[in-house]
Amino acid sequence: MKLTRRFALAAAAAAMMATAAPAMADLKFGVAAEPYPPFSSKDASGTWVGWEIDLMNAVCAQMNEKCELVEVAWDGIIPALTSKQIDVIWSSMSITAKRKETIDFTNMYYNTPTVLIGAKTGDLDITPAKLKGKVIGVQVSTIHEAYLQKYYGSAGAEIKTYATQDEANNDLAAGRLDYVQADGSALDAFLKTEQGTACCELKGQVADDPEILGEGVGGGLRKEDTAIKEKLNAAIAELAKSGKFEEITAKYPDLVGKMITPKGM
Repeated sequence: MKLTRRFALAAAAAAMMATAAPAMADLKFGVAAEPYPPFSSKDASGTWVGWEIDLMNAVCAQMNEKCELVEVAWDGIIPALTSKQIDVIWSSMSITAKRKETIDFTNMYYNTPTVLIGAKTGDLDITPAKLKGKVIGVQVSTIHEAYLQKYYGSAGAEIKTYATQDEANNDLAAGRLDYVQADGSALDAFLKTEQGTACCELKGQVADDPEILGEGVGGGLRKEDTAIKEKLNAAIAELAKSGKFEEITAKYPDLVGKMITPKGM
């Protein structure tokens, strides 16, 4: 009798634990350690803030998951994913065919144009032939580096890579570069700073190449993590339907009207 009751109590406890347990283990979201405003950067208190951080928090709340933000160097962020140090890359990573050879992605959660900026000269000709002999800065291991090598490096421009976008921007402001290429929203944020306003101007949007520039930004995932992908995609779709993307973007006036986000997926 006592043994039967003991088994019954153990079974009841196990059932309660199973009911209370989340559908999925807590998720580690990998974010590039360097600032990339207005999408991700640290405020004066050291807290991560930005459009992409707000979206991460909204996605995790929608999934009812406790998520951990993990800082990772950009050039090591895919190895960090594949070695299971993180579960999701959430760091403005564009969805490209090349990256899909190694990892998978969620559905797109934003997209912006690719642009070049440079010193204030008024010359807006950014054709590869015109930039022959010029020095163009870019963050290493990005779609922008691949694009510049294909179109501008092959036409005679010098492509100089940097570990972070900030370093490239600083060298442009100091006159050590002629141009910088990156995501339009990120460079727009730089141009609005005191440093950017003083030195530089928007030169224009580069010609599109979907094979290199991709199909927008998504969360990077291990190919085998299909359950995580389904849950993230469902959360992104629900936030799109509810208007949460517009609500988040409204907090960043410089992004309004300048980026594509999912609508009613």
